[in-house]
Amino acid sequence: MKFSNLSLSKEMLHNLNEIGYKEMTPIQAESLPYILDGKDVIAQAKTGSGKTAAFGIGLLTKLQVKKFRVQSLVLCPTRELADQVAKELRMLARATHNVKILTLCGGAAFGPQLGSLSHGAHIIVGTPGRILKHLKKETLSLEDLDMLVLDEADRMLDMGFSEEINEVLSFTKKRKQTLLFSATYTDEVMDISKNLQHEAVSVKTISTEVANNITERFYEVDSNQKMDTIINILSNFKPENVIIFTNTKIDAKELAENLQKKKIDALAIHGDLEQYERNDVLVQFANRSCPVLIATDVAARGIDINELTHVINFNLPDEPEIYTHRSGRTGRAGNNGISVAIINTRELGKIKQIERKSGVQFTQKLIPTGKEICQIQLFSLVDKIGEIEVDDQQIEPFLPTIYEKLGDLTREDLIKHLVSAEFNRFLSYYKNSVDLNVSNKSQSRRSAANHARLFINIGKKDKLTPARLLGLINENLEDRNFEIGKIDLFKTFSFFEVEETIASKLIDALTGKEFEGRDLSLEIASEKPSRRRSNDGKSKKRRDYKSNTRSERKGKSQGHRKGSSKNRKSGRKKW
Repeated sequence: MKFSNLSLSKEMLHNLNEIGYKEMTPIQAESLPYILDGKDVIAQAKTGSGKTAAFGIGLLTKLQVKKFRVQSLVLCPTRELADQVAKELRMLARATHNVKILTLCGGAAFGPQLGSLSHGAHIIVGTPGRILKHLKKETLSLEDLDMLVLDEADRMLDMGFSEEINEVLSFTKKRKQTLLFSATYTDEVMDISKNLQHEAVSVKTISTEVANNITERFYEVDSNQKMDTIINILSNFKPENVIIFTNTKIDAKELAENLQKKKIDALAIHGDLEQYERNDVLVQFANRSCPVLIATDVAARGIDINELTHVINFNLPDEPEIYTHRSGRTGRAGNNGISVAIINTRELGKIKQIERKSGVQFTQKLIPTGKEICQIQLFSLVDKIGEIEVDDQQIEPFLPTIYEKLGDLTREDLIKHLVSAEFNRFLSYYKNSVDLNVSNKSQSRRSAANHARLFINIGKKDKLTPARLLGLINENLEDRNFEIGKIDLFKTFSFFEVEETIASKLIDALTGKEFEGRDLSLEIASEKPSRRRSNDGKSKKRRDYKSNTRSERKGKSQGHRKGSSKNRKSGRKKW
C-alpha cells in the first residue's frame, strides 16, 4: 500500500518519497488510517518495523504549527531511543516549516533543557522521569497536549516507569488521542491501555511482518566454561560487530573485564554508567572501533545498529519474548544475522520453550576446538598478507638491507618466519586448550528429558526453603532413591524437578498433606496458559513461562488456606 492512498499533504508525500519511503510497512498500513482519523490505537509491532514513522506521520499531520504550544508528547524507555525517535521525527518534519522538536531525557544537563523550553516547542520526546521533573517544576506545560505516544510501552513497564507515566498523565487533559506501541501484549500493557485509551483500535502486524534473516544456534557447555566458549566463538567467527547479552550488570562488567584481559576489544553498557560514559561506549561501538558490546537488556534499549552481524546470549533470559527482542537486533534490512545461545544442560528446556513460543528453530553446534580456531586464524592471516597493497616507492629504500638480513632463508623458511611472527600468540594460547563441548551429550540430553517439573502450592510466604522441601518429600515418600533437580521458590508457590518415574508417586504422596496450615496441592507443570479464579470470581490469565515474576507481583495465590470449603473445591487450574 502506498502513502499516496492516505490523505496526506503534497509536501509530506514529496518528503516521504525523497527519504525513500515508497510503500508502507504492515504496521504503517494498518495503523495510519486510524491515527489520521483521530482514534486511539494500541499496536503490536517489533523493533525496526517502521512504527516511528507510523505515529510520526500522524502527529505531524495533525500539528498546528502556528499554535506554538506542546501538542504532542512521545514517551520512550531510554535516552538512546528518544534520540532516535526525535531524529526520525525531524526528518519527517522537513516538509513542514518551523516545527520545533525537543528531547527531554535523564542523564542530560537540566539547565540547557530549561533554556530550550523557554523558547517553546511543538513536540516533546523524552523519558518519563525527566518529563515528570519538568512538569513538577512547572518548566513544562501539557495543557494543550492533543496526542500522547507511548513507544515500547512493554519495556517502560518492565523498567518500572508505571508510576511516572501515571503522574505525567495527571498533567494532561482527559480527552486526547493516545497511541500505544509495544512489541508484546503483556497484562500490564493491556491494563494501561484500558486506563489511558478510549475505545482503542487494536493493530497486530507481527505475523505479517517480514522476518529477520537470522540463523539460530546454541552451544551446550559446562557453566564454568562459558567465558572460554565466548573467546572461542569470537575467534572462530571474527564478527564485525556483536552484542553479548547478560542478565545482570555484574555479569556484563565481569565479562568485559575478562575479555579485555584476553586482548579482545570489548566494552560493557549497563545501569551503573554515567550518561557520558554510555555515549562514549555507544560511539565506539557504532564506528566499530570496539566490535564487542556487552549489555543488559535494559541498557540495550534504544541501541539500533542495522548491520549487526551477531547476537550472543551469555545468559538465556527468563522470558522467550526477551530472547526475541535480543535476536531481532541482527539480520535486519535484508542482511544475514546469527543469534547464539550459550547454555548448560539444565537449560535445554528453555531452548525448546523459545522454539515453541517464538517459532524459531535452533541448531546445536559444537564449539570449535583450539586446533580448528588456529587453522581458521592462520588462513585468515595468509589471506590478509596476500591482499596487502605494497607501496613500492615507500619500501624501495629499505629492501637492500632486508634482502641482506633475510638472504640466508629459503622461500619456505621465510614464509614460516613471516606467519609465525603474527601467529605465535594464537598457538601459545590454544596449545593446551581442552574440548569445551559437554561430554557424553546423549546421556545429558536423556537425563534432562527424563525430569518432570512439578508445581506445589507453597512458597516463601509459607517459610518454604529448599531444605524444608527436601525434608517434606523424605517424610512422605518411602522410596528416596531418586534425584531432585532445580528448585524455584516464589512467594506463594514453587516449582521443582524430579525424575519422571517418581513424579506420580510424589504427587499422590504429598497431595492433601498439610504444611504450615495449608493443604498441599501438586501437579505436573504444563506449558499451556491457563485461567484461574481469584477471590472475586473473575477469571485471570496466567503467563505461561516458568519465571512468573509478574504473576507473583500481582499477589495471586496458587493455593488456598485451610478452612474454606469453596477454596478447597476450586483447587488449582492447569499451569
